[in-house]
Amino acid sequence: MIKKGSKIYSILTGRCPKCHQESMYENKNPYVLKDVLRIGEKCSHCGTKYRIEPSFFYGSMYVSYAVGIAFAVAAFVISYLILDANLDVVFISIIGTLIVFAPVIMRLSRNIWINLFMHYDKSLVKKKTD
Repeated sequence: MIKKGSKIYSILTGRCPKCHQESMYENKNPYVLKDVLRIGEKCSHCGTKYRIEPSFFYGSMYVSYAVGIAFAVAAFVISYLILDANLDVVFISIIGTLIVFAPVIMRLSRNIWINLFMHYDKSLVKKKTD
């Protein structure tokens, strides 16, 4: 079980990287495509600004490439090595995986990117609950 206080918790859940108390995204469902990248201005719990600078999340495009490759490799391993499909089916499964999981890949990439620059602060959680 992944616990609050770890970067992996913030990355997988899309929670504030500083306090882990609320979602950074206005809509938690990544498949609502009009809201997939809509992020709040700041955390209502600890006041952390999510948009550090106007083009801050452009760097997440590089992370998105790596995350997309990981999803493609997983699709390859499952379809070719485990299910023993032919290469045409493997190619289609990789493309299908990347299309179906594109919103998840985009959010994961943003979550990883912001967590590279911000760290969990246990004192923010205690301060608000006192």
